[in-house]
Amino acid sequence: MYAISLGDDGAELRPLEPWQAEEFLTHMDRGRESIGRYIPLADAVSDLESARAFLQGYADKAASDTGRIYGIWTDGKLVGGVLFRTMDINQGTAEAGCWLEPSAVGKGLVTRACRVIIDWAVEERGIHRVEWIAAAANEASIAVARRLGMTKDGVLRESYLRRGEWQNREIWSVLAPEWRAHRKPS
Repeated sequence: MYAISLGDDGAELRPLEPWQAEEFLTHMDRGRESIGRYIPLADAVSDLESARAFLQGYADKAASDTGRIYGIWTDGKLVGGVLFRTMDINQGTAEAGCWLEPSAVGKGLVTRACRVIIDWAVEERGIHRVEWIAAAANEASIAVARRLGMTKDGVLRESYLRRGEWQNREIWSVLAPEWRAHRKPS
């Protein structure tokens, strides 16, 4: 297995695989309420069987080149992750996403991890458009989109029912030429 350093603080990005279901569930239990506020991941992973099935679904996506999931570890502990929820290589599109448990918030981990996976998607897989969809009230997620140099494409009004409440969702994106220009050192 490989790990990619996310900086001098020792944080690492690694594939998140079905054999890590127990660690994934333990992590989800630590952050369930905060993670579940805006995304369904916390509700989808409620026991060992559902954790394993969730990760197996992404292993299947990786095998078919239609998605990927990676964990973020600090001090040897899984604290969050980033993913390509969808990838369409033929169309050159992918939707990126993230989650963190409260202990890891505010350290730039998601931004650093997303830079790694977006670089890979654009440069290695030929993705032309990376999308980011976030609840309009999820200020932290929208801040990541901004830090990644994404452009707000629009708002889907009351397009998502989350725990009985309709949420507006914002769509952000970055195109491959914009990504490359944004990533060049000044």
